[in-house]
This record gives sequence, structure tokens and C-alpha cells, in this order.
Amino acid sequence: MQRVVNLSTGLIGERTLELILASTSPYRRELLLRLGVEFHCVAPDVDESVYMEDAESPELLAKQLARLKSQSVSGRFPEAVVIGSDQVVEIEGRILCKPLHVQAAVQQLATIAGKTHRLITAVAVSHPAGCVEFVNETRLTMRPLSTDQIQRYVSLDMPLNCAGSYMIEKGGISLFEHLECSDFTAITGLPLMALTHHLNQLGMAIP
Repeated sequence: MQRVVNLSTGLIGERTLELILASTSPYRRELLLRLGVEFHCVAPDVDESVYMEDAESPELLAKQLARLKSQSVSGRFPEAVVIGSDQVVEIEGRILCKPLHVQAAVQQLATIAGKTHRLITAVAVSHPAGCVEFVNETRLTMRPLSTDQIQRYVSLDMPLNCAGSYMIEKGGISLFEHLECSDFTAITGLPLMALTHHLNQLGMAIP
């Protein structure tokens, strides 16, 4: 049998596979669209707050949540390739949760302003033969900010569902003075360089 791989499917053995992004994030969706593959998005059924208190490290927490998201959707679509991802912000040994309301966002930005923090982005790719996981770390240095600057920024982007309380792909870029990263797409939520490698390994034709 001839193996045929097109932009919308991958192949493991002799099976063509559907590609699913286990996320409702418009930013992750836009990132994955860059690869020229056809996919659809499915919301994972994972309560992130349940795992925050017992987290042993930001890396393990990010990996656990990415895996749970991927497996949550993979359980419904066992013959698909399912991408799950999660991000965790760590500063001075403290893991920051998504702020969810304005005052919490202001407080988080006041905590990390003028300091360097780590953004851990984990990805889990579930498929019929198993699961591939990888982690990307970015170090970001935020410039010193006044209370007025922080409040103006929060009003601009309303980053209430974002790790660290900023959206670097939007007005949040103005908050930073230095970034150290191996893949800038990881900051937005999906490290495309590593993801491309692993999808190619599964037989998906990219580009």
C-alpha cells in the first residue's frame, strides 16, 4: 500500500489521522494555522485550579496540564493526533495563576515589574501509538512600571485569562526590555519549531 500524506492528515502505520488542537485559545489557533495544516479545535475538560496547590515545580505542573488537556480530547477522538498545551509563569519560586479579574492582574504585574521571570510552555501530542511531550522555557525581563502604567496596560489588553497578566502578542510587548528564548512562538502559547519536528515524525507533511 502506498502511503499518502496530505496537509490535513498524518500517518502512523497505514492509518491516516485527523489533527485536533485541544484548546479554545484564538492565539494557539492562529499559531497552528501558520503551519498550513488542516485541523479543528476541541475544548478540553480540565479544571486547572485543582492541580495548582500540589504542584511540585512549574515544569511538572505545565507538563501535567498539557498532558491532561491532550488526553481529555484524545479520549473522545482516539484515532486522532491531539495537541494539548499549557503555560505557567514562575518568579522567585512562586507560580502565578491566571488573574481572572482586574485587581489580580494589576497585583501580578506589580510583582513581576522590574524583574526577570520564567514562562514555561509545555506541549503534549497524543496519538494512537502514545504521547510525545516537550517543554520550552523563556526568560522575560519586564521593565520597571508605575502603578499608572500597569493600570493603563490592563485596561488596554484586559489580560485576565493569561499567565503572567500580559499579552506579549498585543500591547504587552511594551512592558518588556529583554527576552531570552529559543522559539518566540512559545511565548504566545505553542512552540512551533519543536511542534513541527514532532508532527513530521508522525508523518504529517509540514510544510
